[in-house]
Amino acid sequence: MAKIIAVMGESGSGKTTSMQHLDPETTYYIDCDKKGLSWRGWRNQYQTGVNYIANDMPAIVKNLLVWLNGKRLLDEKTKRIDTSGLRFQTVVIDTLNGLMVAEEMRNVKVNGYGKWTDLAAYIYEIIDYALTMRNDLTVVFVGHSETISDDNGMVFTRLKTNGRKLDKIVVESKFTTVLLAECKDGRYVFHTHADHSTAKTPLGAFEEHEIENDIVKVMKALEEF
Repeated sequence: MAKIIAVMGESGSGKTTSMQHLDPETTYYIDCDKKGLSWRGWRNQYQTGVNYIANDMPAIVKNLLVWLNGKRLLDEKTKRIDTSGLRFQTVVIDTLNGLMVAEEMRNVKVNGYGKWTDLAAYIYEIIDYALTMRNDLTVVFVGHSETISDDNGMVFTRLKTNGRKLDKIVVESKFTTVLLAECKDGRYVFHTHADHSTAKTPLGAFEEHEIENDIVKVMKALEEF
């Protein structure tokens, strides 16, 4: 079972920046927003066809996960498997919203409830498959957050999703670690637990409610836990 982590936050909250200390030699970056990364020199660290792809097709992302899991067939007849993806220890999918919005726009002229069911199925399948991947792998899902208020004025922050079907699924329920990124007083932080949000971490893994915005340190703490 792979470790999966969700990082959510508003645009500019430091979600992508928190990935800058990952080792490019063992990290595969799936850029679903197709906008590049947010720190100087990233192009020297991540190259298309090596450890980086800019793509917003759910089927391609799923196939990449199969490859990274060492399960992609090279030859159906001989059952030969492509093991080249096994050298990666971390996968970043940035962002889930890039996948959802792109799929919605591709089907914008399609009428009916079916397109929303399909969208929910694509996203659920990717997250659910990530959970079944090899034990030595960490998959980081990055997504935008939204803050909503109910009829009583209660404000709540959660991972932003497209369509009511995904709202009902509650995507965060698939994760044991959901970090809320924020730029606070000019510095980037992660909230490990937050009132009125879906931010959460395993009990006892983090004593502080605010920690440094560095996914490498988060992964180390979770591994030691």
